[in-house]
Amino acid sequence: MSELLSAEEAEQRSRGYFHTVQEILQQPATWLDTCSRVLESARTIERLTDGIASLVLTGSGSSLYAGECVAPVLRKDLGVTAEAIGGGALLTHGTAALPSGRPGLMVSLARSGDSPESGAAVSLMLEAEPQIRHLVITCNQAGRLATAYRDNPRVAVIVLDDRTNDRSLVMTSSFTNMAMAARFLSMWRAPEQYRLLCERLSRAGTQLLASGPEPLARAASTSFRRAVFLGSGSRFGAARESALKMLEMTAGRVGTLCETYLGLRHGPMSYIHEDTLVVCFLSSDPRLRAFESDLIRELDRKQLALAKVIAGERVPADLQRQGDTVIECPGMAEIGDENSPVLDVIVGQLLATFRCLEEGLRPDAPSDSGVIHRVVESFPVHRLAGHEPS
Repeated sequence: MSELLSAEEAEQRSRGYFHTVQEILQQPATWLDTCSRVLESARTIERLTDGIASLVLTGSGSSLYAGECVAPVLRKDLGVTAEAIGGGALLTHGTAALPSGRPGLMVSLARSGDSPESGAAVSLMLEAEPQIRHLVITCNQAGRLATAYRDNPRVAVIVLDDRTNDRSLVMTSSFTNMAMAARFLSMWRAPEQYRLLCERLSRAGTQLLASGPEPLARAASTSFRRAVFLGSGSRFGAARESALKMLEMTAGRVGTLCETYLGLRHGPMSYIHEDTLVVCFLSSDPRLRAFESDLIRELDRKQLALAKVIAGERVPADLQRQGDTVIECPGMAEIGDENSPVLDVIVGQLLATFRCLEEGLRPDAPSDSGVIHRVVESFPVHRLAGHEPS
């Protein structure tokens, strides 16, 4: 990483990594800014969450996975049904996709706020579900989600720092900052506890960005053509996001799969060949770690995969074999598994960035054929059950 950063800006732009690398490295600092912004919105969050029976976090692609990272802990803390539901599912299935509890809160997560699903989903639910309140968390103050509903009393908007509105094709800062902001939904009664959590995560993220790049660059330079990402609970959302990062940033040249540890045995283990890198986000909770360790040992016993990357705190030596990479994350146990996805995702971001460069692609715009874009192209939004989203 230091070699990449030491290059002149013109060279960084020429090689196509100027934005991506900066946006990955700035995350610990931007988390503190996001903390301050959401703390200022504590009264709004209190009003929106007061008395709700259900909570939906919605978005598309990475934004949806950010919701998946926090839905389990919000469900536990708030004691209500809390689900991450794709914006596409809301468009295709309407209110049938929602949990039944009312009043409800729908939290729309979006980097740009300009994708076809994001605005259409909010418009549809405003029309069809009068008992649902709305919160928009976005990184783009000029996007449709931030501007179109500004005067609607049923919609509150939190705009994050412009630095989090990633200029790179792939989402990095935007992902972790939206997850950090959404985490506050169950912590508004304990603002100092939330501030302390953000500070701990910022310190842990800084340490990870100092120690992780070199070993992850070495892992990225090996001969894998497939990558499997494993995570439990909230960290499964991080596994999904990391798998997407690898897929996007290699323009599909590296095939990816994400699974839970226990789910891997039920068929997906057949995906792991001698050309496969397995990335394990290892839990700190002893019971979860026991299940995960059993699966990792099984992979080793069956001599599956080219190598493993194991990220966690105090990774046991018996889970490592020759050629594996261990990313130690001090402080992760204290932070807790439910709050660790943003650290896991940094591992995925770095690994994908280095692999992108190994493939001779440009991290800022890896889809050189133009198959995918920073903002999804417009498409028709079809009428559903008598409602026409605007």
